[in-house]
Amino acid sequence: MLIGIDLGTTNSLVACFRNGTAEIIPNRLGENLTPSVVSVDSKGTVYVGRSAKERAMLHPLESASVFKRSMGTDREYKLGDWTLRAEELSSLVLRSLKEDAESYLGEPVTDAIISVPAYFNDLQRKATKRAGELAGLNVVRIINEPTAAAIAHGMAAEHDARYLVFDLGGGTFDVSVLELYQPIMEVHAIAGDNFIGGEDFTDVLYGLFLQCAGAAPESLDLKTRSEVRKSAEACKCAFSDKDEITMCCAIRGQMHIMQLTLEEYERACAPLLDRLRKPIERSLKDAGVSLQQIDQIVLVGGATKSPIVRRFVTKLFGRIPCFGVNPDEAVALGAALQCGMRSRDKEIQEVVLTDVCPFTLGTEVMVDNGAFEEPGHYLPIIERNTVIPVSRTETVCTAHDDQTRITVKILQGESRMSQNNLLLGELSVPVPAGPKGKEAVDITYTYDVNSLLEVEVFVHSSRLRRKILIQGNQSRLSQEEAEKRMEALQYLKQNPRDEEPNRLVLLRGERLYEEATGETRRAIDRAMLEFDRALKKQDRGQIQRAREKLTQFLDEIEHGQ
Repeated sequence: MLIGIDLGTTNSLVACFRNGTAEIIPNRLGENLTPSVVSVDSKGTVYVGRSAKERAMLHPLESASVFKRSMGTDREYKLGDWTLRAEELSSLVLRSLKEDAESYLGEPVTDAIISVPAYFNDLQRKATKRAGELAGLNVVRIINEPTAAAIAHGMAAEHDARYLVFDLGGGTFDVSVLELYQPIMEVHAIAGDNFIGGEDFTDVLYGLFLQCAGAAPESLDLKTRSEVRKSAEACKCAFSDKDEITMCCAIRGQMHIMQLTLEEYERACAPLLDRLRKPIERSLKDAGVSLQQIDQIVLVGGATKSPIVRRFVTKLFGRIPCFGVNPDEAVALGAALQCGMRSRDKEIQEVVLTDVCPFTLGTEVMVDNGAFEEPGHYLPIIERNTVIPVSRTETVCTAHDDQTRITVKILQGESRMSQNNLLLGELSVPVPAGPKGKEAVDITYTYDVNSLLEVEVFVHSSRLRRKILIQGNQSRLSQEEAEKRMEALQYLKQNPRDEEPNRLVLLRGERLYEEATGETRRAIDRAMLEFDRALKKQDRGQIQRAREKLTQFLDEIEHGQ
């Protein structure tokens, strides 16, 4: 049996597709939401969900929460005598969801599709996959949360539309711009912040209360902090129905009371709301669309139920967002619909998903600024939000005299300095010794929809080729299968200049340039330079548009002659 799981920062859900519909599977308490909290007692008994959340109030040193933010890192959580990493804690949550699903469905559950924030990097995605494996699940796919939510909304859509999915969960924030034109759902751009979510809005109330009580957080014991935070969480939720709340909590035996209006809370949250703007602006810019070109704004994640968040979105976009699917359940339902598509259920309409690279892929180079040479700079090869599958080539030269080897560091990230980006692997090739800059190599990155990244290095002088294949989190392919996939993408590796339509228009332009004089010649030169810039970007869609524009211009020139 295949299930869909929304592994959240604050709460997690599990769903399935059966009898022609996606449905949320309730946990052993009959609730849809399972808190992503783990607690372990001195006997080694593990508590997950509501019981762990309650136990955390009594035994905070033996409990952990919000660990999703640490996925893919070396951070360790101390739970009494136990020391666990984020993926191990997540595996306990996943195992609990798996057991709930088996009990509800009455059959074994072996496979799962698990959602992650769209802005999770390669390490975070692999850690999520590892958590599933530790829980006894075969993770057949990792799906981006906004994409899953868009599927849940798009399946009910009667018309093609362009969506902006605003996904604010307990600990992470994602923005995705997608377009549905039946039966294709195309992702245009994604952006996000892995360190902002509903927990941060709770922190604001927590801080305001301690300030009102005149108590510093470090002066309080863990149990008191837990009680104050629980009260802050309850008051945050109360703002959904009230314009003013009263927060009461005892500190060192003395009861403290704070009254707060929604407007005051909104002002206090202004820095958080400002942080939400940047990913929105970035995703729209990368997608090349304006606010006015967005047909629907889809709210996803429990934190979007907050009135200040909904007010922020409504004001920013100038329209009321879509509330068609429960924001707590949209991702899990979308994952379940993906389960139905994967099993080719006859009751579900097949949707073709296209995706983009969430982060830029590149390598490390040395930069000569004229005054001195500076190593450690990042050279982007495949830019973020490039539609996949894709292949891009960059040419680099030796950086030192008598250099005999070039090492290509395969990096993922957006920083201009390579050390600040994520190292995925390395590939080294020998080159003939000589003066710096003499030996040139082509570095080709080919990335496909199954998270397969092939890096090929070609040395011009020796004709030597070497390649490495990096399988991402979604791939469970043998070496032979992976190589076959890459072989099928050979057409992407051809230099656009060598493709017949482009060669033809370049030769025609050269001929007309030689035949022309004066301002006509200069106009042809400008048009050829513009087409040359498009060729260098190696974006086939952009190249086609530029070629059509140049062809029309040359037609006008030749017709005029």
